[in-house]
Amino acid sequence: MAILAHALQLVGGFIAPLIIFFVKRQSRFVSFHALQVLLFQIVHVFFSMVLTVGWVVAIFTTVMRSQAGHSAPPTAFFVLFPVIMVFFMGFWLITLVLAIVFGIKAGGGEWAEYPVLGGLARKILKIGPGGSDLTQQL
Repeated sequence: MAILAHALQLVGGFIAPLIIFFVKRQSRFVSFHALQVLLFQIVHVFFSMVLTVGWVVAIFTTVMRSQAGHSAPPTAFFVLFPVIMVFFMGFWLITLVLAIVFGIKAGGGEWAEYPVLGGLARKILKIGPGGSDLTQQL
């Protein structure tokens, strides 16, 4: 199930890891991996929304300029579109690499952490290195 949490993010976004997280709560290992993927997908959705709003503002500005009598769209319009598209393609590539690498590690039984988000997942689930329970150690 931990492997599926990583792999299904490619086709299911945050839905598949969310379902796996709630269905397999009794497994600390699966919960940890599913929560990492879920946190990553939340970050992905947040940045996608910010860039989409930026893109809509650029389009709106271009339409308003053309109605005001300006014949050519602003240069920012031509700069912003490739930057946003490169971001979306790059983020998808990062998602693909993370899904493959951490899916393989999860299949090997490793408690591998996503950069930054792995530590946050450990804090949320109160899991120490190697899956130890932090609540019993305190």
